[in-house]
Amino acid sequence: MRTTLVIPDDVYREVKVTAAREGITVTSFIEQSLRDALDRSRGRAEVRLPVLPQTGGTRADVDLRDNAAVRDLLEAGE
Repeated sequence: MRTTLVIPDDVYREVKVTAAREGITVTSFIEQSLRDALDRSRGRAEVRLPVLPQTGGTRADVDLRDNAAVRDLLEAGE
């Protein structure tokens, strides 16, 4: 559905910057914001967890199913 909204200039500028930073359109940002507000009013707000940069991880030569090998690796300090 198409509709017309009156949004203060300062709010629109902030929405536009935030949408661009998130890589989405202003329309998508406003739609998701409205959905989030409706969910909160119904008492079922979505929990948004931050996306953390991926660092570390396991080594390719480590089989995490082999407890003894993992223990040996930890004891070796690698």
